[in-house]
Amino acid sequence: MAKDLLLVPTGNIDAYISAAYQIPVLTPEEERSLAIDLRDHGNMEAAKRLVTSHLRFVIRIARGYLGYGLPLPDLIQEGSVGLMKAVRRFEPDMGVRLVSFAVHWIRAEIHEYILRNWRIVKVATTKAQRKLFFNLRSSKKRLGWFTREEVEEVAADLGVKPETVLQMESRLASQDLSFDALDDDDDDGPVAPSTYLPDVSMEPARLLEREDTDRNQRERLHAALAGLDERSKIILRERWLVEKKQTLHELAEQFGVSAERIRQIEKNAMKKLRLQLEI
Repeated sequence: MAKDLLLVPTGNIDAYISAAYQIPVLTPEEERSLAIDLRDHGNMEAAKRLVTSHLRFVIRIARGYLGYGLPLPDLIQEGSVGLMKAVRRFEPDMGVRLVSFAVHWIRAEIHEYILRNWRIVKVATTKAQRKLFFNLRSSKKRLGWFTREEVEEVAADLGVKPETVLQMESRLASQDLSFDALDDDDDDGPVAPSTYLPDVSMEPARLLEREDTDRNQRERLHAALAGLDERSKIILRERWLVEKKQTLHELAEQFGVSAERIRQIEKNAMKKLRLQLEI
C-alpha cells in the first residue's frame, strides 16, 4: 500500500499540506462502502482513498508534536504509516468512524518516532517512563522543578511511582552533549567531557604494559616462525613481511611448483603460526 500511495512529504511541505487539505472528506456512507470493499475484496484503490482522505487529520495530529523539535515532514510521515496500519485493521461494522479508530495508530507511530529520535540517549524505555514522557510537560503548572506535592500529584494522576516522576523530570531537563570539544569561541557554552576527562593512554604503567605486550607478541611470533621449514618461512616472509610482496605465481616460478601448491603451503604455515600463538 505504502509504495503506491506516495504519502511521504517531499519537496515543499506547505505544498504537500495544501494538497492534502484539498482532498475531499468522505461521507459516512462512502467510508463504509470503501472499507467493505477493502475488507472483502482487497481493493487497494479503496485503501488509497481511505488513507488520502484522512491525511489532513495526520497533519493536524503531527503539528501537535512540534514542541519536541523534530521535523514536521518526518512526523507526518510516521503518522501516515500509523494511518495505513489503521486502515488495514479497520472494521466497518464496528459502528465508529475511521478517524476515531485511526487516532490511536497515528499517535502510536509518532510516539515511537519521537522516542527513537528525540535524544541520542534513550529517555524512556519502560511503560511507565513512556507514559510520563508524553504527559510530564502538560502536567507542569509553572516553570522550574516540581515540588514534592506536585511530584506526588503527577504520580497519582498517571499511576506511576514518585521516583519515576523525579527520574523522568531530570532526563527531560538534561541535554545531549558532544564528547568532543565544542566551538572554542563559545565561552558560555557547555564544556565537553573530552576537555576535562583525564587521558590515561600515556601513563607510565600503561606505556610499560603496552611495551611488554608488544615485546611478548614479537618473541612468540619469532619462536613460531623458527618452528617452520625454510620454504614456509620464505613464502610467509615474501607474502606478508616485506614491503614489496610477491604474488603466488612469482613464488611458484621460484620454487618450481604450481601457484596452488604455494597457496597450500602458505595456508598450512599460517595455521601452524596461529596454533603456536594461541598456546
